[in-house]
Amino acid sequence: MFHCVLCEGGEEFLIVNKFCSKCKRIKHLLNLYGDEVYNTLETVLVRNEKQRQFKEDCIKKEKLEKELGDSSYFQKKGKEKVDKVNRELEEKFKNK
Repeated sequence: MFHCVLCEGGEEFLIVNKFCSKCKRIKHLLNLYGDEVYNTLETVLVRNEKQRQFKEDCIKKEKLEKELGDSSYFQKKGKEKVDKVNRELEEKFKNK
């Protein structure tokens, strides 16, 4: 019995195949789409330093506003929704 070559473990033990069922699916996608798979993984899953810092700053800001009891955070979120609905209504009536 062997472990999967790609994920090097998992719950499945293999007798004939090199890959477990999940890794076999990944290998199949790589064969079908080639470098497109790598580009998609990098674009969707991997964050660069700038993206990580932006996300951290947003989380810190939201946490700080909640701790301080600053209602502007909640007002801002509510105002954004109201503004969006107002814009949609304006567009709807302009088109009629």
